[in-house]
Amino acid sequence: MTSTSTPPGLARFNALEERAAHAALHEACASTAWVRRLLTTRPYATAEDLYAASDAAMTELSTADLQEAMAGHPPIGRPKEGDPASAREQRGMAGASEQLKAEMLELNLAYQDRFGHVFLICATGRSAEEMRDALKDRIGNAPEQEREIVRTELGKINRIRLARLVEEEA
Repeated sequence: MTSTSTPPGLARFNALEERAAHAALHEACASTAWVRRLLTTRPYATAEDLYAASDAAMTELSTADLQEAMAGHPPIGRPKEGDPASAREQRGMAGASEQLKAEMLELNLAYQDRFGHVFLICATGRSAEEMRDALKDRIGNAPEQEREIVRTELGKINRIRLARLVEEEA
């Protein structure tokens, strides 16, 4: 394979019929607007083109679109049951003490009361303590500031999920 050829996973994604591509993208991000935007710019020559389209779509999401995207994410410390991606992304919480898990639950609830949505962070590679500390730091943010942090974190999560999608072997 040369550096200019389309990776097999990306080629498979590009070749998916519209409904299947929609479903695959919706697994990466629950925002209908984001999914629609990425579908309209298919096919992608490179994974970087797909990531750039994702980043561009993220900048255009309205507050309602962000809310829709966040609704697809479980609270930190409570991955979606039966969802290996959710469990993998929140792996840092798996070994947390019961005390830390209880603290995260309490902080998550306080955050949700303050902002009206789950605490969203790109949890991949982060320890439970790092996630707790980030939550403590961010809970005092102004809603507008927090919305932009959430947009950035969601963009990171989307990139990781898209990479998994286009790098899958047949």
